[in-house]
Amino acid sequence: MTPTDPAVQAMLEGRRADTGRRRQRVLAALADAAKDGSEASVAAIARRAGVDRTFLYRHRDLLGQIHAQAAEPPTIPGGRGPAASRASLQADLVAADARTARLAAQIRRLEARLSEVLGEQVWRESGIGGPDDTEHLQARITTLEQQAVDLELRLQDRDDDLAAARAANRELMAQLNRGRDTPPAD
Repeated sequence: MTPTDPAVQAMLEGRRADTGRRRQRVLAALADAAKDGSEASVAAIARRAGVDRTFLYRHRDLLGQIHAQAAEPPTIPGGRGPAASRASLQADLVAADARTARLAAQIRRLEARLSEVLGEQVWRESGIGGPDDTEHLQARITTLEQQAVDLELRLQDRDDDLAAARAANRELMAQLNRGRDTPPAD
């Protein structure tokens, strides 16, 4: 069989016609997906058009159209504008979950603080509580805690100074010892 053989020509024409029909089905599936707002993935369009996905990968122009349509937000059926994409809905859901977690943590902190305040108020009003100078005692505790921190810092500074003095002393002793080991020059 040669390329000019009528049977070969008929097979080539049949193949071209089949490819053309498949292309038309893919284009129609793309148009339908755009019209009804359904998914525009390679698998979905191939399924809708009744072609194998490899057909789409062999025809880069069709593949490019599918990817371009998939990147656009789908429209709501009835032409009311673009619908929310799945990715944007998932991003909104993640953001809402994070906000919910932050608000729940804030509510827990506010409930704990409210409980403390109400507890102190009931304690004072009951008359069985401690002395009224609780605030004074709290201030004194804070002052003493700050003094303890200051003293620890001063102690650390003195420890650092002592360590530096010891290092200098070791260096001086080492120099003195090296001087004794060398014989005097005659």
